[in-house]
Amino acid sequence: MDAVRVALLRDVLAGTRWPQDARRFALALRASVVPRGRLLLAGTEAYEPWHLAAHLSDESAWSGLPELTPTLVRHRVAAGDPAHLAVGLGRIAAAGRGETVLLVAPERPGEGLLERVHDARRAGARVLTLDGGDPEVGGLAHESLVVAGDDDVDLDIVQHLVSAAAGENGRPPAGGRRTFRDRLALLADRLTQPPPVRW
Repeated sequence: MDAVRVALLRDVLAGTRWPQDARRFALALRASVVPRGRLLLAGTEAYEPWHLAAHLSDESAWSGLPELTPTLVRHRVAAGDPAHLAVGLGRIAAAGRGETVLLVAPERPGEGLLERVHDARRAGARVLTLDGGDPEVGGLAHESLVVAGDDDVDLDIVQHLVSAAAGENGRPPAGGRRTFRDRLALLADRLTQPPPVRW
């Protein structure tokens, strides 16, 4: 989803909590990986977050923040998979200080994944979750954004908002000028703010 469509999506969702909550979560994500480390992205056995991985990679390239490019961690890795698709769950258990685990869990993950994420947290990794409200998943997170399906916003929409916000206001280009994406983000913010109260 390009920046113009994200701006339109924010406009549609103006007056809801989603633009602001997605931006808060995205800022926490950026702060946890920039400039220090590696981002590990995992889903549940039934839900691999391919879409979010692709969008974060795009945002990384567009914003000049290579730290936003995630390593997609998969539940099943086949022998012939290319290197970028051949990272298994053991990588989460090996995570430690300077690394961030982003868990996307629309439903409760299996105990094996939860144990690995817990091990990573104990070893010093930062844990963020986009989840459906499971208390154990939330208990593992330093920062979470719950998408419980209680309104018309689903996990796919929230992932668009989060990935776009994570890439906004990246490193300024030489000369300190704002990029087109930065200016568009500011415009979207202005358009989605409620009108001032006049007495």
